[in-house]
Amino acid sequence: MELECVYVTSGLLTAEVIKAKLEANDIPVLLQYESVGPIYGITVDGLGEVRVMVPAELAPLAREVLAEEPLE
Repeated sequence: MELECVYVTSGLLTAEVIKAKLEANDIPVLLQYESVGPIYGITVDGLGEVRVMVPAELAPLAREVLAEEPLE
C-alpha cells in the first residue's frame, strides 16, 4: 500500500489529534517521526516533526477533512 503525507506538524500531540480526526472519518493513519523527538521533547531542526501518512487513494479525502477547520 502506498502512503502519502497529508500533514506535517511539529509535535506528537497535534499529530495525535489529527490522527483521531481522520480515523473518525474512517481514514487509516500512520504517524511517521524520528524516535528521538518525542522521547526528549525536541522540536528543532526537524526532530519534532511528525508526518501524518494515509493511503494514497484516500489522501484527497483526508485533505478535505483537515481543511474543514483549523488544526493549530
